[in-house]
Amino acid sequence: MSYRETYEKWLASPALSEEEKAELKAIANDDKEIESRFFAPLEFGTAGLRGTMCVGLHQMNRHVIRHATQAFAEVILAEGPEAVKKGVAVCHDCRNHSREYAEEVCSVMAANGIPTRIFEDLRPTPEVSFAIREYGCIAGVNVTASHNPKEYNGYKVYWADGAQLPPHHAAAIAERMEKNDVFDSVKRMDFEEAKKAGLITIMGAETDEKFLENVMGQATDKAVVARVADKFKMVYTPFHGCGHKLIPEALKRLGMKHVICVPEQMVLDGNFPTVASPNPENPEGFALAVELAKKEGADFILGSDPDADRIGIMVRDSKGDYITISGNQTGVLLLDYVIGAKKRMGTLPEKATALKTIVTTEMARKVCEVNGVQMFDTFTGFKFMAEKKNALEAAGEGKVIFSYEESYGYMMGDYVRDKDAVTATLVATEMAAYYYDRGMTLYDALQELYAKYGDYAEKTLNLVMPGLDGLQKMAQLMKDLRENPLTEIAGVPVTVRKDYKDGTEEDVATGKKTQMELKGSNVLKYKLADGTDLVVRPSGTEPKVKVYILASGESKAECAEKAEKYAAWAETLKR
Repeated sequence: MSYRETYEKWLASPALSEEEKAELKAIANDDKEIESRFFAPLEFGTAGLRGTMCVGLHQMNRHVIRHATQAFAEVILAEGPEAVKKGVAVCHDCRNHSREYAEEVCSVMAANGIPTRIFEDLRPTPEVSFAIREYGCIAGVNVTASHNPKEYNGYKVYWADGAQLPPHHAAAIAERMEKNDVFDSVKRMDFEEAKKAGLITIMGAETDEKFLENVMGQATDKAVVARVADKFKMVYTPFHGCGHKLIPEALKRLGMKHVICVPEQMVLDGNFPTVASPNPENPEGFALAVELAKKEGADFILGSDPDADRIGIMVRDSKGDYITISGNQTGVLLLDYVIGAKKRMGTLPEKATALKTIVTTEMARKVCEVNGVQMFDTFTGFKFMAEKKNALEAAGEGKVIFSYEESYGYMMGDYVRDKDAVTATLVATEMAAYYYDRGMTLYDALQELYAKYGDYAEKTLNLVMPGLDGLQKMAQLMKDLRENPLTEIAGVPVTVRKDYKDGTEEDVATGKKTQMELKGSNVLKYKLADGTDLVVRPSGTEPKVKVYILASGESKAECAEKAEKYAAWAETLKR
């Protein structure tokens, strides 16, 4: 069916409201817009769905939500009656239409005989992972687009361990979506009727309390917070999102007396009116927080993204200015702190283990080596970290105390299998208090770590490839890199090539190939003669190829020089 025919089918469908039909009629003479909305369905991947909110097959709207949920329901039904009885946990963020979409999930599941538990209102992403595990659910759905701009929404899916959906289940859902008609295949029950029938249960404060009890269990040294609580100040912002309630509460229970929240950004609003982008990776989003921190004389700034699964921090540098600490740097600070705190308290487990992704700084490995902690790499995504954690602990080969990726996500404890801004905030604040007690900022602490473990620098390039041909360009780039293997990058010899698609590692000098533990992901990694690692990976959620530069050297200047040199080379890959 052509995109025009699909457009006409939608326009004629009785499933559409008059308002939705009016939206489609308004673009009747805009062939390019029609093509962009109807050229293909949104692709269902291991991260679920993500797209802009408007009417169309390639967009996020209630019809696409219903279609995906029907397919998901059929995958759950195929697991058998016992699995079905366990039900599905449902959560949503602060975005426009998120509550509506979350209730649609419940309505479709109910019509298929699958009970759901939905939160009474928006909640942090890690809490749905927690709820799945706490209540023994077979699966979970979170309606969120994380830190994307306000036009976006998403559909994130989880399995029984609380981690995002395994690839084979995601593939099964995608296959059923392809077979099912977007309208005619969907079963649906009225939300209120499903509640009366006992097919929908509302979760509220009782689940929050259970979750917070577990979060507080990650505090290692509350005494240090008590020592500095009268003077130590921090500024917090939830960027209009889900951290607004539980994060200040967790900090209060930690013993913090001066948590100063950015008032304008404590207002829940899916339009994110005070920021261009609600992403804690972007320093400009912290403008109001910095202004407030200067006014209050705060020592530390922390922000959680709209669905409260990631954090970004700003600290005072040697000049007293507030500067951002990258996700890699924050992770190294937290890793070193968690290991040190557990050693001081005598709670570091046997076979203590940390996990990071293949695109995360190698400084984390050095921290682990020096401290006698195991370190393992995984593919990008917390579902892979969850899988590795489960496997190591089930086999008695390691107890995972910390997992992280460079994009500002951190996971601790056994009660979630996803990145968790609530717990990360608690531990980061305790860490900042610990260094404050020593007369240091987190900037000072980072310099201390570089002196101890060596100098490292990281840089990530986003090669954006938008438009209808963006996916083809991304695929062609990866194809070209495989068919024409690189022997040097920016004039520096490549010593080892790793292809995580087939799991092969090749010694460039000898041509010898060996098999790696990790395989099955469209990622290429190059080890260079100067000690730099360079990774090329297509994004799974956005039209871009990401190039990660992981440099180390004898000085900060040398590391920075390497990062800039390889960044300039990476720009030449864009087409």
